[in-house]
Amino acid sequence: MLQTSSRSIISWFIPTMIMLYILYSSNLIFHNHHPDCSTHLDAATAQHLQMTNTSSITTIHREEEEEERKEKEKDLIIRLPPDLSERQDTGLKHIVFGIAASSKLWEIRKEYIKIWWRPNETRGVVWLDKKVRTRRNEGLPEIRISGDTTDFPYTNPEGDRSALRISRVVTETLKLGMKDVRWFVMGDDDTVFVVNNVVRILSKYDHRHFYYVGSSSESHVQNMHFSYSMAFGGGGFAISYPLAKELAKIQDRCIRRYPGLYGSDDRIQACMAELGVPLTKEVGFHQYDVYGDLLGLLGSHPVTPLVTLHHLDLVQPIFPKMSRVQALRHLMGSVKMDSASIMQQSICYDKSRYWSISVSWGYVVQVFRGVLSPRELEMPSRTFLNWYKRADYTWYSFNTRPVTKNPCQKPFIFYITKSRYDRGRKQIVGTYSRAKLKSPYCRWKMDTPERIDSIIVVKRPDPLRWQKSPRRDCCRVLPSRRRSTMFIWVGNCREGEVSEI
Repeated sequence: MLQTSSRSIISWFIPTMIMLYILYSSNLIFHNHHPDCSTHLDAATAQHLQMTNTSSITTIHREEEEEERKEKEKDLIIRLPPDLSERQDTGLKHIVFGIAASSKLWEIRKEYIKIWWRPNETRGVVWLDKKVRTRRNEGLPEIRISGDTTDFPYTNPEGDRSALRISRVVTETLKLGMKDVRWFVMGDDDTVFVVNNVVRILSKYDHRHFYYVGSSSESHVQNMHFSYSMAFGGGGFAISYPLAKELAKIQDRCIRRYPGLYGSDDRIQACMAELGVPLTKEVGFHQYDVYGDLLGLLGSHPVTPLVTLHHLDLVQPIFPKMSRVQALRHLMGSVKMDSASIMQQSICYDKSRYWSISVSWGYVVQVFRGVLSPRELEMPSRTFLNWYKRADYTWYSFNTRPVTKNPCQKPFIFYITKSRYDRGRKQIVGTYSRAKLKSPYCRWKMDTPERIDSIIVVKRPDPLRWQKSPRRDCCRVLPSRRRSTMFIWVGNCREGEVSEI
């Protein structure tokens, strides 16, 4: 009986164990094929998921950082000053002129101011030492009397105390409190400005920063005696508004520290040196520390806008058989046509007749027999004397060429007599007439420009020429049916065009 019971238990136990084994094995197989349904992850799966989550979080952070960076750049672009090419919005209304004048010479010098001053357009003040007689509607700036400078020391034995009051012109003009001023431009009563070119020059610079703009003297000795770092006042100079404010804070103390200096402009430069502001040189401001005929200088003007002319009482009238004032008024006729190109030189050749031609637009055309290279023609010829009246070419601060002694190489000179604007062809037509000078005898067996009575120069106005890289204009001799008239075209050079000999 007991044996039977034991067998029964064993027979039940064995199938039960087999069933349990089968169920256990099936469960393992099930979980191996569907691991994502388990609540327990193996190490590899857990690591993979952790890396995926970390990558996603990093990507999100990067996207957020990128968005934040873009927002910062957007704000930075808004706050940064505009590019230089976008700052050329300076106009005549933003410029104030301060003119230093003398009561003794007022009746003569005021005529120079009338030539360039534009009533109701230009802004500025003439600063005099004493009251002068004035008339209504003379076309002059407002006149004021300079402040008292008797308390300032002045010890230079060769100079004049008027330098003290003149050196304060910019500061006194600033204190008038004019609105919307970007630049103060200083000049003498015998300084003639080409106003549009003043605007062109100053619009290159950011008026919100410290700028002291002008040029040196033509005389090497003058520059050595004063400073190559000084803007000569007669030639005119410009000071940006923030720099004028800074100068006003220190100027009176600065002036007292330099009683031995000669003039007003070297006092200004001394104060600029204390402020640490260098001269930004623009060679279109002309002091003209010379005597004689400006033909050599104006006929080979550098490739830059003509801004000022000075010392006009000391040189010959720029056009013959005219007074100085008449000659300058005559020049202003060309300035009104195309101020950007006034005095700009062009060089070309009449190869059939072996002539070299130099055009100083709006002023003069010079025709030479024979071939002179552009390198020679762009150098001013010495039609003038040095400030110390010595015919010594080593005393100039630039290269010059001698006036030829060979009678066959002397230029035939044609001054502008009239000009008009041709609306149909959109070009300026200028007539240049030969100066009636006796031509020296020449032995050369070649055509002579003596047969030419007038030269017609045609040119399109180019008010935007100085917004491009500087380059001399090209010129070409055009066909003519009249032997006594030469026709010349002047304008932008074509691709590959050069002044070939």
